[in-house]
Amino acid sequence: MLLYDHKAIEAKWQQYWASHKTFKAINGGNHPKFYALDMFPYPSGAGLHVGHPLGYIASDIVSRYKRHTGHNVLHPMGYDSFGLPAEQYAIQTGQHPAVTTRDNIARYREQMDRLGFSFDWDREVRTSSPDYYKYTQEIFIMLFESWYDKEADRARPIEDLVSRFRESGNTNVQAATEDDLPAFTAEDWNSYTQQQQQEILLNYRLTYLADTEVNWCPALGTVLANDEIVNGVSERGGHPVVRKKMRQWMMRISAFAERLLLDLDDLDWSASIKEIQRNWIGKSVGAMVSFPLEGRQIDVFTTRPDTIYGVTFMTLAPEHELVDQITTDAQRDAVEAYKKVTAARSERERMADVKTISGVFTGAYATHPLSGEQVPVWIGDYVLAGYGTGAVMAVPCGDERDHAFANYFANQEGMPVIKNIFEGVDVSEEAYTAKDETRITNSDFLNGMSYKEAMAAAIAKLEEIGAGKGKTNYRLRDAVFSRQRYWGEPFPVYYKDGLPQMIDAKHLPLELPEVDEYLPTEDGAPPLGRATTWSWCTEENKVVSNDDNRDCVYPLELNTMPGWAGSSWYMFRYMDANNEDEMFAQEAQEYWQNVDLYIGGSEHATGHLLYSRFWVKFLYDRGKVNVEEPFKKMINQGMILGESAFVKELEVEVEGSLEKRFISQGVNAKHLNIKSGRKLHADVSLVNAQNELDVNGFKAWRTDHATTEFICNENGAFKVSREVEKMSKSKFNVVNPDDICDQYGADTLRLYEMFLGPLEQAKPWNTAGITGVYGFIKKLWKLYHNEDGFSVSDQPASADSMRTLHKTIKKVREDIENFSFNTSVSSFMIAVNELTTQSCNSRQVLEPLAILVSPYAPHIAEELWSLLGHDESICTAAFPEFEEQYLVETSKTYPISFNGKMRFTLELPVNASKDELETMVLANDQVQEQLAGKQIRKTIIVPGKIVNFVIG
Repeated sequence: MLLYDHKAIEAKWQQYWASHKTFKAINGGNHPKFYALDMFPYPSGAGLHVGHPLGYIASDIVSRYKRHTGHNVLHPMGYDSFGLPAEQYAIQTGQHPAVTTRDNIARYREQMDRLGFSFDWDREVRTSSPDYYKYTQEIFIMLFESWYDKEADRARPIEDLVSRFRESGNTNVQAATEDDLPAFTAEDWNSYTQQQQQEILLNYRLTYLADTEVNWCPALGTVLANDEIVNGVSERGGHPVVRKKMRQWMMRISAFAERLLLDLDDLDWSASIKEIQRNWIGKSVGAMVSFPLEGRQIDVFTTRPDTIYGVTFMTLAPEHELVDQITTDAQRDAVEAYKKVTAARSERERMADVKTISGVFTGAYATHPLSGEQVPVWIGDYVLAGYGTGAVMAVPCGDERDHAFANYFANQEGMPVIKNIFEGVDVSEEAYTAKDETRITNSDFLNGMSYKEAMAAAIAKLEEIGAGKGKTNYRLRDAVFSRQRYWGEPFPVYYKDGLPQMIDAKHLPLELPEVDEYLPTEDGAPPLGRATTWSWCTEENKVVSNDDNRDCVYPLELNTMPGWAGSSWYMFRYMDANNEDEMFAQEAQEYWQNVDLYIGGSEHATGHLLYSRFWVKFLYDRGKVNVEEPFKKMINQGMILGESAFVKELEVEVEGSLEKRFISQGVNAKHLNIKSGRKLHADVSLVNAQNELDVNGFKAWRTDHATTEFICNENGAFKVSREVEKMSKSKFNVVNPDDICDQYGADTLRLYEMFLGPLEQAKPWNTAGITGVYGFIKKLWKLYHNEDGFSVSDQPASADSMRTLHKTIKKVREDIENFSFNTSVSSFMIAVNELTTQSCNSRQVLEPLAILVSPYAPHIAEELWSLLGHDESICTAAFPEFEEQYLVETSKTYPISFNGKMRFTLELPVNASKDELETMVLANDQVQEQLAGKQIRKTIIVPGKIVNFVIG
């Protein structure tokens, strides 16, 4: 028999696919389109581990299946290749991030090719390529040249706004901007200098400059997004992060909040991801209320204006701009100390911490807008500067956290007695928002009203006296778009008289300059501040030396864009990736529309997914695309967990001194004078299937333990303990897919990852379990061969074999369309076992079986297809159609019993009557042998079940 040589077969077909461009997509045609996309990876130096390909395998199965079902499939891949890791490596080694990124991409490409993915590599995208990011820069310019028209509910060109200002000022303009912008007439506008007009327009643009609170990481020298911070430290490196006010580029995503919220309903996404986005957008309906304070006012957004008479105190975020202005001298030291402590906590940490109560009285009092009473003003870190107005009116009798805060500080200056505006009722949030019969008391003209009536009445009164108005608010804040990094998209911006000016798109890309180091400058400027040639000449329209003193030369922006810039629109570039004249042709986008299936991790729910939806809606408004959502259906693959290995380290006292010992799992340590103990990770490559550690290998790996004593078990082996946790290089539990491909083959790896469990669930990796799948692959190969080699018959298949085939067709079709890939692998195993038992070698069965297997194990399927005599790739074959007739049973296996003891079975027609069954059974030679002239005293026949003769 020809042995299954996975290395030769897989190398052969990978070369075939590459040279024949088997998976090249065509823009257009008569076939229905299908666009499958994976969240593209950031290419790290560590390469892929076996957890990374999980989603890629799933999308590849669907893509290959869709080709079999007659679709024109676009299945591209690229790299999210700007990012902090490459920059940090550059800081440490001096190697340019472009070199590191290029080498890492080459490694990723090599690994992905080995796994047999059906990517159209002619459409590869790299966000760090100038040919790509010039269009990211172009989108930034479009955002700068746009404003949001709330009346039309869409983004519009800034020229339209200028025309309105020129004709009628801003009094009738409903724009997404700050609420307190001064009004001006057309006459005013036309009298302003160009500088003044540009300053006003900055308040309306969809990308704008603002002083804002950011997450500043001094060690990394950059601003971090909330999702780049874990437990108050940077995700990269674990460095402290503080809150700091900086002038940053912002994206006015808040203008799109309602559309981002409503359009979730139409997306085929998981309920959990939708809910995460809804909570992040955080729509609230209520009122804006102003509390006067010494010539100033504190504006508060509240969802419960009906409780305004219950306001006992106010709490401002420690970063609120009024805090320094209103704090009294007596309270200043306490306030400053509290602000310093708060600056070390991330917003996410403060939002998550619902138990800690902390705050400081400012010494100031605001005036209640309705009662005229004096309301003490505190600061507390449970209030965030970026959410709402950064201030809350505290109603302890109606809000749990306000109540806890007031009780905690009950005996301190500035904390009055809690006002009760409800008498004898449950004042929990659930109770008095759900029950209309709850009646308000101690609240002047609101007394006796239900909360709904009181809300409307309170808003009307506030609007009447000019102290507030009804308002819809969102938790979603405008996104910080600046990063103090080198390795990112340069902003196409230069500064003239302190105001930002856009470089004309026809002069893009603006490429990154060379710098001598990738660190911030000595005076704190971003790394681009080190560039000596980083100024823009408006006459020559190019970058020139910073020493050029001509009047036409201006400084360029020193910040770069964040990682999510390039990933917010890449799905459209794939549609026309080689277009050198525009980001993509209109016809290409109109054909592919948007992504039909998007697979990636749920950790991007509030970052990438939200930002890409925002950019696509903007591009739709400006006529660049004809869809408002980037991804129709999305699946979040679960994580493949690693099985970590741990050695137990003990600190023991020996003759008065402390020494380290490692002790094998299962060994009694009672004879040791143990002072402390801990577990250390061991590299899983140093542990065998019996959980025995290569001690010498461990000592060579951990040279700091080269002389440490290892206490082994009675067999002389040192055993480790095992735990399942996230697969990570830092936990030394990473399994390299190259090793699996070498030993078992890519098809085995693909099948095994799908076999581990449902795609969306986390599941542990166990290399020992892969042998069963490898055995299946060899059994599948054997089905097409005999002792002499390849052997497939043209004889018709048996009814049993056809039944096996068609139940498998039915199951695999349903599984792929329902993304239940693990049960398909089980079906393949059952089918091959049944066909082996049936000694099936009929082309009628084995040819469609190869197609069924092809999306999952494409290499062996291609080889079998070729051996079956086909010249074209199996990818061109139509997926087998399920025919129900083969699953309809025409016969039934009956146990034939005599005096209650079964002697043999007979195949009998399934629809035969009792009399017909009795006639056929009695005519059987085996039955007659059993009877041997004996008298039949009774015949018991249950159709479909048994035949029993009572004889004597």
